[in-house]
Formats: sequence, structure tokens, C-alpha cells
Amino acid sequence: MSVAATPNPSSLRELAEQSNAWPFEEARKIVARLKKRPKDEVIFETGYGPSGLPHIGTFGEVARTTMVRHAFRVLTDDKVKTRLIAFSDDMDGLRKVPDNVPNRDMMATHLGKPLTRVPDPFSNEHPSFGAANNARLRKFLDNFGFDYEFASSTDYYTAGRFDATLLAMLAAYDRVMEIILPTLGPERRATYSPFLPISERTGIVLQVPMVARDVAKGTITYVDPDTNEQIETAVTGGRVKCQWKADWAMRWVALGIDYEMAGKDLIDSVRLSSEICRALGATPPEGFNYELFLDEKGQKISKSKGNGLTIDEWLRYASPESLSLFMYREPKAAKRLYFDVIPRQVDDYQQFVDAYPRQDLKQRLQNPVWHIHSGEPPAGEMPISFAMLLTLVSSSNAENAETLWGFIGRYRPGVTPQTHPKLDTMVRYAIHYFHDFVLPEKRFRQPSEVERAALLDLRDALAQLPAGSTAEQIQDVVYEIGRREPFLDHKKKAKDGKPGVSLDWFNMLYQVLLGQEKGPRFGSFVAVYGIANTVDMIDGALARSA
Repeated sequence: MSVAATPNPSSLRELAEQSNAWPFEEARKIVARLKKRPKDEVIFETGYGPSGLPHIGTFGEVARTTMVRHAFRVLTDDKVKTRLIAFSDDMDGLRKVPDNVPNRDMMATHLGKPLTRVPDPFSNEHPSFGAANNARLRKFLDNFGFDYEFASSTDYYTAGRFDATLLAMLAAYDRVMEIILPTLGPERRATYSPFLPISERTGIVLQVPMVARDVAKGTITYVDPDTNEQIETAVTGGRVKCQWKADWAMRWVALGIDYEMAGKDLIDSVRLSSEICRALGATPPEGFNYELFLDEKGQKISKSKGNGLTIDEWLRYASPESLSLFMYREPKAAKRLYFDVIPRQVDDYQQFVDAYPRQDLKQRLQNPVWHIHSGEPPAGEMPISFAMLLTLVSSSNAENAETLWGFIGRYRPGVTPQTHPKLDTMVRYAIHYFHDFVLPEKRFRQPSEVERAALLDLRDALAQLPAGSTAEQIQDVVYEIGRREPFLDHKKKAKDGKPGVSLDWFNMLYQVLLGQEKGPRFGSFVAVYGIANTVDMIDGALARSA
């Protein structure tokens, strides 16, 4: 359920017009476009190249575009029809065999053919490699609930849906060449054509120069590179495919695209495709260039290399909503997209959900969950953080959800898997994450003599607390024991005027007791894990270092 009634449309629109949340900033571009060129329908597009397995960057483009689409609907009181086309460039030729697929030798025999003519290397479930990857993308988009229309380049070309624009491209051939050729090196200029004929003999997408064109007949003529025979072929009916930048422009024109975002690496492509679009008598779509995602080494993620994260991998460890939050944040800033970013996104998402009911409408439009859930975020129902769950798994070496629920039930009486199904799902995420990433890196640091003395004092102080002590009461004890050298922070003052305690004290507790660098608030952890269990943990750590 959503957390509040739908606000008055006029007040919502007025605040949206002033909001600096980036989806509204983008949507205002489309509103301005409509004022110049009115139309009854606005069409958004996202592109996917199925030469490799779908990755999170592909999902991110659909998620972000969906946020802009919803923002546009708010700015126009939903009076303008909108559509989102998820377009797959599956007629592109297979240029290399991806590193992360089976049956690579088989695929190598089909190099150069359209992706929809390359056999499925995974199984016999799909008619082609392109179809298999398209199915993977669509399955996730469908599971997430995106409102979109899937479009296949192969289907659109062969069904003639691009024919009229392809003929216009043929008529504007010289102008297109004037746009593209200055951007190419001498060798590529010699063979370039905006049209790539598909050989009827081999099925390969050919990159060959044109020796003749007939605008009246709608044909091009090229020389077969193997037989030296001149071949005349129509540019319609799926007999040719356009070169990348020309193809993008042709698609914008044919489909009437009004908005499409693209990665920063495609800035030049956007510029050139926009020029070609104008040469065909149309206006390029609005959009912006988002920054690229990086893997753990700071390198750009790649579908063919399989570095970074896949959609399925993220969803093994965290919710789709946490992934959407990652996509919402700072789209124009380069971000590492690796496993270690997941816990923060999970907990930050919940904090945004929890804050939403307390916010006024203006603040809500700045809250990421408003955009993630198209203005209807769910009610907050997470009584424990993901970071806390991970620490509980780590401290107890939990092998199953029942163990964790034992701690949760004692800390939050009445909270069960039945009353909080989302928390139950997060428990399983935490167990997966711990076993795959935390456990292999678990390293217990040996305490120094000063740290041993502090841990002994902490053990004794905790042992004297009543079993039902609150997290705040426990935290006060932990804080007081840490108020000693070398953990004093003289720049900070406690409420009683005493020196503060540095993070080194709390980091030491996690490094020595749990074998991890950081963790949630220690008093809260002890309240969930149990005072007696924590005392035993300290005893174990001291015994290991004796």
C-alpha cells in the first residue's frame, strides 16, 4: 500500500515545475519540446545491444527513462499519451564471440551474421542468440513491472516498418555521407556506407562500399567481396541494415522518438545521429548523457567481458528497489557497480521509505522513492537494517533463516516472517551476501595489549547489565568504556562535557570480534544479538589472541 492519499493534481504539478529532482528537469525538456512542436503522443525509447548478456546498465536505462516518463506525466496532468519502446538492435552483425557464453567455437562459425541468425549457444529454447538475450532482458523488465513495448530490429526491418525512412535515407545519401565521412579514418572512409547489405549467399552483414544507387527503384549496388559480382538489392524489406549512427537516426525518425538518454561514451554518436536525423527532415529527441558504470577495478563494465554485476547477481543479494535507488542517484557521476555497493543501497532505500510519511509534498518530490515507485512508495515495514542482519549472520555464522529470526523475534517481539514478508526476503539476501562475500574475506585482527584491556572492561561492564537493557543503555556503556586512550577524540565533546570517542574504538570492536572492517551501531547489535552472546564473543576473541 502507499503511505498517503494522492495529492491535489494542481498543487503536485506546481511543485513539480519547481523541483530540481533530475527526472523533473529532464521532463521539462519534453514539455518545452511539445510547446514548439505539439503532438498527441510522446514516445520514449531505450536501446539494447544483445551481443552480450543483459547487464545492470541496460536495466538502469529503462528504470531512469521510466522515472522521466512519470515526471512528464505529472507535469502534463497525464493529458498526453506516452509510450516507452525498449528497442533491441538484434539485427546487428556478431562482431566477436562474447567471453562469457558457452559453445564459443560454434558461435565463431557465425561471425558477421545478424544476432538473430546466430544459433542460441545456451540451449534449444530460443531460435537465436539474439532471441535468447532478448528473452533474458524482457523477463526481468516484466518481473519488475515496467510498462514498455519491446521492439526487435529484425522484426521491424523485415516487416517493412522502416521502409519509408530507409527510402528517405537513400534519397539523403550524399548528405549523410557528408556528415559521417569527416569523422572516419582514411581506410574506413573507403568502405563506408550508411547501408549494410545482408548477403543472400552467406547471411553476413557486409561492410562494403556502394558502387551505384537508384533512388527511384529504392536499390543500392555493391560488389560481393568473395565473388567480385555486382549485386543490386533493395534497401527495404530487411535486405539491408543501416550502419550504427545512421540506424539510430533512422529509428528516431521512423518511430517518432521524443526522448532517449545514452551513456557518456556515446556523446559523439548522439551528435552525429542528430545531424542525420535533421538531414531526414526530423527533430532529434531530447535526452542526456549519463555516466558509465565501473567495475571493482574502475574499468567500464562490458556485456561481452561480463565484468561488473548482472541483474540476476544483484537480485540474489538485494531487492529490485535497492537497484532502482542506485540508478536514481547521481546519473551523471561515474559509480562503481560492484558487490560492495549493495548493503548501503538496501539500507538507504529503507531510510528514504521511512522518511517519506514525515515529509511535505515538496520534500517528497525530492525523495528517490517517489520516483522509484511512480509517486506511490510503499509503507515502511523494516524493523531491522540490512547492515545489522549481515552482522548477525557474521556473529552467529547463521546457515539458515530460522537462526536469524530467533534473534529478530527476541529483539522485536511479534515480528515474524508472516507479519513482515519483506524482512524475511531480506534475511535470505543477507545470508547469501555473507556466505558469498563476507565469509571469504573474514579476518580477525589481534588486539593490542591496550585493546585487550579495553575489551576485558567492556566484557565485565556488559555482563553487569540486565538482560533486557535497551540499545541506548548498551551504547552508553560501550561509549563509556571506549573513553580512554588511544580512542579519545578531543575535538568532540560528549553531552556531559567529557571528550568524545573516535571511530577507531568501534572499528576495533568489529575487526577483533567479528573479523570485518565496520558494522552497525554496536549497542543496537548487542541488543539484537544478546548481551550473554556478546560476552561469549568477547571471551572467544580474547582466547584466540591469548
